Amino acid sequence: MSNSAPKLHRRGFMVVLSSPSGAGKTTLARLLLERDDNLQMSISVTTRPKRPNEEDGVDYYFVDKEEYTKMIEQNALLETAEVFGNFYGTPQKPVMEALDAGRDVLFDIDWQGTEQLWKKKKEDLVTIFILPPSMAELSNRLQKRAQDTEEVVAHRMRKAADEISHWNVYEYVIINHDVSKSLEDISAIVRAERRKRERQQGMPGFIKSLVE
Repeated sequence: MSNSAPKLHRRGFMVVLSSPSGAGKTTLARLLLERDDNLQMSISVTTRPKRPNEEDGVDYYFVDKEEYTKMIEQNALLETAEVFGNFYGTPQKPVMEALDAGRDVLFDIDWQGTEQLWKKKKEDLVTIFILPPSMAELSNRLQKRAQDTEEVVAHRMRKAADEISHWNVYEYVIINHDVSKSLEDISAIVRAERRKRERQQGMPGFIKSLVE
């Protein structure tokens, strides 16, 4: 038997969290990033206006529609979607560099973007949909966060039913009754996905070194 086994390297993967607005995906994403050092957030580009508490290059890359169109034409985006009249997309280069380096990338995107990622990078993708306990609770959460006008909240509630109808696009579904429990469920999914055989690059060589 060889004294020095081949070095193993795990390829990273993309973790998508999706939900209707107010169901908790942003909170869960933040908590997951705080506890997992090998997970980084994908920073999207968007044409929507920057909110007062947001920072360009940290929360999003804020661009105008002309620049966004150029990125699409240059095939520089992994996915692109229109949400509430604004465009959102994922720059391809930094994500692929992270995966090659063995880091996992977290996405906060909707079902449209998820379907595009699935078509392009299915082998690198893990998808999770977050559901609210009820529509009444969803409305309550949207009202409490006080980020949007009443008109916008009403629009988001009308949109929620359509977003929820796409739950079966996803591999995993979590009902967010309790943030702590939902966080544990997501962490368990990530840990299991990291152990998948196909992500363990160099494993055939390692196995050969064990049996020789």
